[in-house]
Amino acid sequence: MGRQREFDVEKALDAALCVFWRKGYEGASYTDLTQAIGVERPALYSAFGNKEALFRLALARYYEHYMDFIPVALELPTSREVVEHLLRRSVELNTRYLDRRGCMGIQGALAGTDDSEPIRLALIEARAEGETALRERLERSKAEGDLPPTANCAVLATYLLAVLHGMAVQAKAGFSREVLELVVDQVMSTWPGPAESSVKAPESAPTSEPGSDSAETTS
Repeated sequence: MGRQREFDVEKALDAALCVFWRKGYEGASYTDLTQAIGVERPALYSAFGNKEALFRLALARYYEHYMDFIPVALELPTSREVVEHLLRRSVELNTRYLDRRGCMGIQGALAGTDDSEPIRLALIEARAEGETALRERLERSKAEGDLPPTANCAVLATYLLAVLHGMAVQAKAGFSREVLELVVDQVMSTWPGPAESSVKAPESAPTSEPGSDSAETTS
């Protein structure tokens, strides 16, 4: 019997990640995956199990190696800095590679059959977790006075994710980084600022006109 081919699991995951990123979960065939990794199906099954298990591992690696700017953004001091970091780093990542533009998480769930429903639900759950983390960060900004009291943090978080996901789809369709940066500029131009102070500045004393008696005389 022939000896089973050995391969580097980390490199194999990276290769699979690129295939899923480029073609989505449904579009990536076993032939695509085995050719990219350089192994036959038995070795692929032995190392990773089925296609769904391999995708889940690749997705975790994607978040760890490519989406690491998200936790960094959430620790920035102001909501404006948080939002701008998220948007601009997303644009950079979505347009970084010519052969796999867009977002792996979005690309993986745009279309699928009933067989891929568990993956679609897993991606929805991952996005929901991200939205919750962003909403909580914005609520903290609101409590600190960095956002106005009228700010609806749930709506703001949903709005930002809609922009992020929309830009990922546009990047996949070929929109340039320059165009997407203009979208970010538009979002930042309308981002709500800190709450205004409720303490009014003291009114300045009236200025006397030339020639008028500006001071009391003493006897």
